[in-house]
Amino acid sequence: MTSLATSIAPLSWSELEALTDFQVDSVNGATNAQARLRLFGHTEADVRVTLYRDNHAWCPYCQKVWLWLEEKQIPYRIEKVTMFCYGEKERWYKRKVPSGMLPAIELDGRIITESDDILLALEQVFGALGLGMKHPTVLPLRYLERLLFRSWCAWLCYPSSSARQEQGNREQFISVVAKVETALSATPGSYFLDEFGTVDVIFTPYVERMNASLYYYKGYSLREANPRLSDWFDAMESRPTYRGTQSDFHTHVHDLPPQMGGCWENGEPQMELNKARVDNGSWEGLPDVTYPEPETTRAEALYRVIKHRANIMRVNPADDNLMDEALRCALTNLMTHQVCPPPPGSDVALRYLRDRINVPRDMSIYAAKRLREALESTAALVGDRQGPPIPVQHRRDQNPADFART
Repeated sequence: MTSLATSIAPLSWSELEALTDFQVDSVNGATNAQARLRLFGHTEADVRVTLYRDNHAWCPYCQKVWLWLEEKQIPYRIEKVTMFCYGEKERWYKRKVPSGMLPAIELDGRIITESDDILLALEQVFGALGLGMKHPTVLPLRYLERLLFRSWCAWLCYPSSSARQEQGNREQFISVVAKVETALSATPGSYFLDEFGTVDVIFTPYVERMNASLYYYKGYSLREANPRLSDWFDAMESRPTYRGTQSDFHTHVHDLPPQMGGCWENGEPQMELNKARVDNGSWEGLPDVTYPEPETTRAEALYRVIKHRANIMRVNPADDNLMDEALRCALTNLMTHQVCPPPPGSDVALRYLRDRINVPRDMSIYAAKRLREALESTAALVGDRQGPPIPVQHRRDQNPADFART
């Protein structure tokens, strides 16, 4: 570790602002979670679709529709809605969709819910993405995805009464994964069919969440244990559309319990090691992402923190002045790689923020890793205290009402 004798004072906010020129064209540029309008070079007059999705990009069914629209480059608007687990559902949305379900789309003035029904409706108007939802080749693969989902839930979301039951649930899941491996082996490339298409979009949201949750709660690395799925993940990460919707392990393992009704640890040694690493670092090298890290990740993280600086201060449990200096210390470390000791007692405040960075709502996956590293290494200079624990019954600590529009 660098000696504190060679440490530096925190940069001012103006000095930090001068270190980032990160910009995103949220309307016509790469897929991003901050967009409210996507045109892909078209005009607003061409927009026929409005997608209603959750604020935090946690909803797997929203991700499915979002990814489909991005791949097809259909001009659309985005309206963000509060999920039940992290706050009060907006009244305007309940008037439009009385069930409050997400996702929903408005297509030529018609409201459609249920992600599969949404994709079918979009196919009818804009054409299929590869082979369509009802194609004879696609239907058995859709069934396989639901079979995989059910076996995952049986292992993750229900407590095992014995080691034998835990092992049985594990073996059942792995047996279904073997079927997925076989399906992927039936094509010459890395996707489920000869070319990327609807099937890959359908598998994406929950396979991504399985990869995170089983690593953390069961000590099982889906991506590392299955070579064809590993190739599929790599192929997906080659697509800018997927990268823009992709989340990380830390975000998923803590957003899932309120959505799924609970996630159960098995207490095995590997699980404990994985859990500690996801929660406390090191986050580099986790099997949640493998594509090369962009050069802009630190500038992106800094830009996003500066943009939401006021709200970060407001929701943090620490005194504003304490948090202001501590945060500047962490950001100074992020950008200069030099030690910048924060004020005494700021370890709780820094780790509170470390634990509540959301991918991709706040920033991309590598930017979040770099920011978490800077927050943790800075906090470790003054103590080992943790922030208030992340709730497991709800996520009202992430209530969108606490944050400005992104």
